[in-house]
Amino acid sequence: MRISKFIAHTGLCSRREAEKLIIDRKVKINEKLCEDLSYKVKEKDKVFVNGRKINLQGSVDLYILNKPRGYITSKVGQNQRKTVYDLLPKNKQNLITIGRLDYNTEGLLLFTNNGDVAREYELPKNKIKRTYKVKVFGNVKNSYILQIQRGVKINGISHRVDKIALVKKLKTNNWFKIELSEGKNREIRKIFEKFNLTVNRIIRTNYGEYSIGKIKSGEFRKVK
Repeated sequence: MRISKFIAHTGLCSRREAEKLIIDRKVKINEKLCEDLSYKVKEKDKVFVNGRKINLQGSVDLYILNKPRGYITSKVGQNQRKTVYDLLPKNKQNLITIGRLDYNTEGLLLFTNNGDVAREYELPKNKIKRTYKVKVFGNVKNSYILQIQRGVKINGISHRVDKIALVKKLKTNNWFKIELSEGKNREIRKIFEKFNLTVNRIIRTNYGEYSIGKIKSGEFRKVK
């Protein structure tokens, strides 16, 4: 097994991040610095990252967190903000997040102990669907929805949803169901901002075959 794949299968990080660790001279094999990205790990090899010995995971595990608003998807807090890892048990702090949810976005966030699995779920070419409930303040015209379906350009970048449907109309707010297979940073918020509309709430309900179901806000559980 190539060294980058070995590191990814320990649950430490993705394969791409593992390659960066090697380039940054943070990986040792049998106490010797590893500088060869093509090195194949042998059964008797001992692999160290930042001085800590790492081992292959016995199985691939997946977990769901129903992320509340007010947490960042990071292992390191910024400006004293809480992270999603504050909601995980102490023995699950090495799990890898599959994708991200921004500070104010709620709902389904997947974790795994295998970097390659995380990468497969994140790759745009795999077109894995993410479904969101979105609460929008303002007068949403039918013409806006048609434009969003066709795709819009924001600062030279194309944005397009796979599906958008109005599911509930209130006096000043509207609830939409939106499907994406490639999520760019703050994409849903940016799309509605283009039409001078304010997104008050985003909840991710599905990621691929996984659903938030009846998992309570802040709850973390293993899934098949």
